[in-house]
Amino acid sequence: MKKLLFVICGLLGMMAVQAQPLLKTHVETGDVEGVLEGDDLACYYAIPFAAPPVGDLRWKAPQPAKPWTGVLKAKETAKWPPQPEKSYVKYDMMDEDCLYLSVVTPAKKVSEALPVMVWIHGGGFRTEHYGGELWQSLARRGVVTVSVAYRAGALGYLAHADLAKENLEGHSGNYGMLDLIFALQWVQRNIQNFGGDPAKVTIFGESAGAMSCNILCASPLAKGLFRACISESGAFMSPLSLIDQTTAQMLGYLFMNQLQKKSIAELRQMDAKSLTGNDANFQGSTPIIDGYVMPAPLYDLYQKGEYNDVPVLIIHNSDEGAVEFDSVSEEMYNQQLSSLPGHWGDSLKAYYPGRTDEERLYSLRDLVRDLNFGWSAYAWATLQKQTGKSPVYVAYLAQKSDTTVYAKGNRRGAAHTDDIMYLKGAFDNKADKYPQEKKVGDLMQQYWVNFAKTGGDPNGKGLPAWPVFDEQKPTVMQFNNGASLVDVPNKERIALIDRFCQYIRDLRAGKATQ
Repeated sequence: MKKLLFVICGLLGMMAVQAQPLLKTHVETGDVEGVLEGDDLACYYAIPFAAPPVGDLRWKAPQPAKPWTGVLKAKETAKWPPQPEKSYVKYDMMDEDCLYLSVVTPAKKVSEALPVMVWIHGGGFRTEHYGGELWQSLARRGVVTVSVAYRAGALGYLAHADLAKENLEGHSGNYGMLDLIFALQWVQRNIQNFGGDPAKVTIFGESAGAMSCNILCASPLAKGLFRACISESGAFMSPLSLIDQTTAQMLGYLFMNQLQKKSIAELRQMDAKSLTGNDANFQGSTPIIDGYVMPAPLYDLYQKGEYNDVPVLIIHNSDEGAVEFDSVSEEMYNQQLSSLPGHWGDSLKAYYPGRTDEERLYSLRDLVRDLNFGWSAYAWATLQKQTGKSPVYVAYLAQKSDTTVYAKGNRRGAAHTDDIMYLKGAFDNKADKYPQEKKVGDLMQQYWVNFAKTGGDPNGKGLPAWPVFDEQKPTVMQFNNGASLVDVPNKERIALIDRFCQYIRDLRAGKATQ
């Protein structure tokens, strides 16, 4: 009897071991070991996907990581890329050696071939961190998640004629975008060793990360590296955000003069803090139309059908501008609107009135939402529907909560970045206090994972039906105390912004006058 019990216990022990997620695996540069989170996830918090972009590699395209001996213990997240200090990130938390990614996998063997979701963080192309620990909630729904770091600020986007001479393509800047493309190439070569399927990659990002996703969908360098895309509060469609190579190089010259340096060699000798810290004043922290990573303005590329035609899911939030203003004076209101070209300041006042302090506050917040996020979302969706073959899904997060990421007071809905709370499972253990937020979080997580698993369809059993976006009869999925289809929110304002953006494009093309 004792022998039988011993055999049974031994078998149970073997089964438990076999059921454990992949805590050790191999990538192209060596063996790597992660940590167990809960009893169902293996987390690899910092794997180098490229060589440290330091010294002579500063302002160069990413290079392959060097192999290591022994086992890399990927048990702690990498440091933040150099950037301005904030209350929650100090310079001793940063390092120019920043090209790392994390992998979170529920797979128990490498042959599982699970769908993969690759996260690109926001931060205005100047700040923030890849957040290696974020996506355990999504991974528990049956996907492998990857979070990617990239260069930001002057280290990621400095353009200069002398830098352009250092490569055969004759471009400079966009190093942050090249980092992302390099990371996606790494995923293609290595993710199967974490139980992921390189043919089932979905990219997703928020804010600048969503804008990066939009660029990747249009870049010939990213073709074939993913099969679907999710954009949260961001697209690179606006004519107001465009910088060409000539302008970017001029900004690079100005930055060099500001730092009182005479050559790229001298700039490479400077410490990273002087280039990216609070005292640095680099004006070019944005992707560049360089003819290489980004061949032309994205709006033009989508009009012509010249992009990577993959299914997309696009969402923005109801109170995006709540991170910008907590009060607006009459002077500030008039100043903001009078800065617009032509008659557009007066035109916008009719749709975004400012008769009282409260009205001015909400009007400017709404203008931020519609101009920076709403219009770009619908421009992307409409153009792809017109010129592409892949499905497009559009959503609107309107859930109001007493908790938020960065928003200031007097909120009327979901602020910029609040979508991250719902997707990372911030309310999973707080259902008693936040029942509606928990409901919205569960719905969004499942729609997102379904989209990744199917390669472009968020629908699934038990979920409200979500139709493909149709610009002739446009509806969007609104997340607010659940999920329901609604007409396009703020439709008239979006139409006004569309006319304004067309005016700016015409002005730049010499087809309009002030």
